[in-house]
Amino acid sequence: MASSDIMPSTRSPATITVVGLAMLNIVAVVSLDGPPTEAEYGLSAAFYYLFAAVFFLVPVSLVAAELTTAWPERGGVFRWAGEAFGARWGFLAIFLLIAQVTIWFPLVLTFAAISLAYTGPEATVDQKLSGNQLYVLVSVLAVYWLATAIAARGVAAFTRVAKWGGIVGTIIPAAALVTLGIAYLLTGGESQIPLRWDDAIPDLSNVSNLALAASIFLFYSGMEMNAVHVQDVRNPDRGYPVAILFAALGTATILILGTLTIAFVVPREETGGTQSLLITFINAFHWFGLSWATPILAFALAIGVLAGIVTWVAGPSSAMHSVAKAGYLPTFFHAANKNRMPIRIMLVQAVAVSAVAVVFVFMPSVQAAFQILSQLAGLLYLVVYLTMFASAIYLRYRQPDRPRPYRVPGGLAGMWIIGGAGFVASALALASSLVPPSQIGIGSPARYLGLLVGLAALIITAPLLLFARRKPHWRDPASNVEPFAWETPDDRPGP
Repeated sequence: MASSDIMPSTRSPATITVVGLAMLNIVAVVSLDGPPTEAEYGLSAAFYYLFAAVFFLVPVSLVAAELTTAWPERGGVFRWAGEAFGARWGFLAIFLLIAQVTIWFPLVLTFAAISLAYTGPEATVDQKLSGNQLYVLVSVLAVYWLATAIAARGVAAFTRVAKWGGIVGTIIPAAALVTLGIAYLLTGGESQIPLRWDDAIPDLSNVSNLALAASIFLFYSGMEMNAVHVQDVRNPDRGYPVAILFAALGTATILILGTLTIAFVVPREETGGTQSLLITFINAFHWFGLSWATPILAFALAIGVLAGIVTWVAGPSSAMHSVAKAGYLPTFFHAANKNRMPIRIMLVQAVAVSAVAVVFVFMPSVQAAFQILSQLAGLLYLVVYLTMFASAIYLRYRQPDRPRPYRVPGGLAGMWIIGGAGFVASALALASSLVPPSQIGIGSPARYLGLLVGLAALIITAPLLLFARRKPHWRDPASNVEPFAWETPDDRPGP
């Protein structure tokens, strides 16, 4: 979640068009670090992308819009889960969001490091540099700490970087990737995968395929961050769902065509690695005699990663800061700098990200470590989404009279259908993430499952223990976190 989930804003009516909101959501969600993994599926990747868009992306967007407008107070998912099930589960949800991005940062930053490596003049030298562990580690740490420094400068600074960096580093490269893929085939380029309709239907009987397929759900994460703008659209009950439909179609189209471009240009045995996107650009540009453009695109991709990191450093840490001052973390974490950014929370997270990066980069099998950590991050985030869907459904019963400027269409039945579809899809994706992928060597399946479940259990247990040990003096009297609606003697769902 970005800062827009956390800090209420003064809204003027109809300040965003339907098309404008759709574009805002596409910029927020689309990232090019994921398609290389899914290129392994070839044409059948389109099925998984479309399935996840219908049963996950759209429900997330609509449900988050209702929750955001009904409970605009600070805290994001902390507020939603807390209103439904009690403060303990709200704290667990926001803690898991922080843990998820802490694990995710080194993974996406490795993509940035490899992109930076390909800004040199010699492709063969660049490829060797991208595989150097020390280079990757230094680049990961440099980009992350730079992002933290930018986020620490305040809302104006990080929103400016996020906006322009997203356009330069995500939208333009994505458009270039899709255009190159289409042009490559139309000009006689040889596809590296068979172009047969029967290959577009995935082999759903192969359970081991589901682990990589489940990660597609996380490619769509973040659409909820712009739900706060639902009231800025003219006639939101009609305009907002239309904007979400456009955004879902646009996002799915970019990711599908981008993934297929990689599959067309890069041999299947070379897909799946973080380098395959850059190899796609190298091969395609070489085909068209534009090899000079590769370093430019590589640098733009690194800028895009920086923009995304800045947003995710600022958003969840700001939410956790509000929660900390409400009495859920020791007073050490209450500090903010002159720009009102939670500097200590951000620094603690930076240290944790640095530690994860060191372990990740120097693992004997970086690809296996990448898979385990990405599945762990996805598992934690899916727990957050499960909590969000369950909260939305339960709050229709718990607080039926709460004003909801935007409602999921269809009344109570509509919430059960849309929220229920999102919950079931998230649960299936979570279960699928526990299946070891056959495409990547991860050693013993039992060891993979044990490590994944063990790490997830450890991370989930930590906030529950911390919540149980909270102290009354942890609450800041100046906290601007409003009490939950149920915090009355006769309306309390739980401790």
